[in-house]
Amino acid sequence: MKTSKAVATLVALFTVLDLEADAFSLSTLQSSSSKFVSSTRTLLKNERSTISNMNMFLDSFKSKKTEQVDTTKVGNLEVPTVGVGTIAWSSNSLTTLENIELRSLVKEAYNNNAAFFDTAERYGSNWKTALGMGYGETETILNKYIRDATKSKADDENILRPIIATKFTPTPFRTTVESVVKACEQSRERLGVDQIDLYQLHMPDIVQPLKRFGIGSNKNEIYWEGLAECYKRGLVKNVGVCNYGPTLLMQCQDAFAKHDVPLASNQIAYSLIGRHNGAQETLDKCNELGVKVLAYYPFAMGLLTGKYSKQSLATLDDSLTTSSKTSLEIKDLLQYSDDLIPLLAEMESIAKRRKKTISQVALNYIISKGAIPIPGARNVSQLKDNIGAMGWRLSKSEIEKLEELAQNIGFEGAGFKRTSEKFVGYGVEKWSLD
Repeated sequence: MKTSKAVATLVALFTVLDLEADAFSLSTLQSSSSKFVSSTRTLLKNERSTISNMNMFLDSFKSKKTEQVDTTKVGNLEVPTVGVGTIAWSSNSLTTLENIELRSLVKEAYNNNAAFFDTAERYGSNWKTALGMGYGETETILNKYIRDATKSKADDENILRPIIATKFTPTPFRTTVESVVKACEQSRERLGVDQIDLYQLHMPDIVQPLKRFGIGSNKNEIYWEGLAECYKRGLVKNVGVCNYGPTLLMQCQDAFAKHDVPLASNQIAYSLIGRHNGAQETLDKCNELGVKVLAYYPFAMGLLTGKYSKQSLATLDDSLTTSSKTSLEIKDLLQYSDDLIPLLAEMESIAKRRKKTISQVALNYIISKGAIPIPGARNVSQLKDNIGAMGWRLSKSEIEKLEELAQNIGFEGAGFKRTSEKFVGYGVEKWSLD
């Protein structure tokens, strides 16, 4: 029946074209039409298969891309939801700035859409930084290794461009707006960029060595005006602050508003066990004002990495002793051991359920609260583990349970590394998130 319809169609076609339809025998037409129908069916089948395979490929590609690219906004920047802290970066050479592990880390971060680096002008090789030297070395290293990493894929639209946040350090000798602009120019040159993505004040103006003698004055407003000037001159794309509580934050935002300059970020110490002393209130205020929080000490100096899970808590003293921490840091960290047991047990339970690591749970908690964790990373292995915190979120019930177990633990740092104070050579200066 179907063959006869095909023949009729062919005859009609030939008639329309004024061809001699009766010159073709019925048997010839039947044979030709059968072959035509068979070929058409095969072609359509192959086309459907090809289209199906293409759709499967595209769906797979979209799914893979969505899973890999987990981003948020900082001002006008699109950045990964987990950053890379560089405070511990150091050259392996006394004469040149070279570190093979860091070169590999930068490349790995770039290839995995995780190239959001937080640095500072005062970050440099460890021994130099300890002596107040080495200004800008980490900025220079970043410039060098980012250029290497992006050579082959600079035009790949599926890879996010690297983002760099750096910081201006308040000192007693920087007393003018132009001193901020000059420092910004120097950072820009070391980073090898036309505009710095995010330029931050490293801390409130707390370095006042002569204040006990009644000498010195607060320069916060001068520094705010300096950052605004950098923004207006096009030296930076965004400006931010560090270690500001709600009161100082709003004062700064008001000062920037007079220059039509938006405040993009505020970097504070924040973690699952570091939400006290104004940290949570500061995060809440920042979320309300549209200021993105960058969270340093997201692992509470290693207490939330899983190194000290319930299986190893019994030997916490030995674990810390064999680490690179100082004896003073070990002494301070040991005070948290008993309170950590139920919290780490719950984190471990969540990690196993989700096929993640305990440290990834710690980072994801911060992401889920609307902040960007900035964990330090010195090698590819650490970076990969940090990246595993992206692309998923803790549930509301998981967050509530973790907060319940962590509410009585108030991490304040260890040794000279503190969440609300800094050793500045002549002594310790403090700030508060109020």
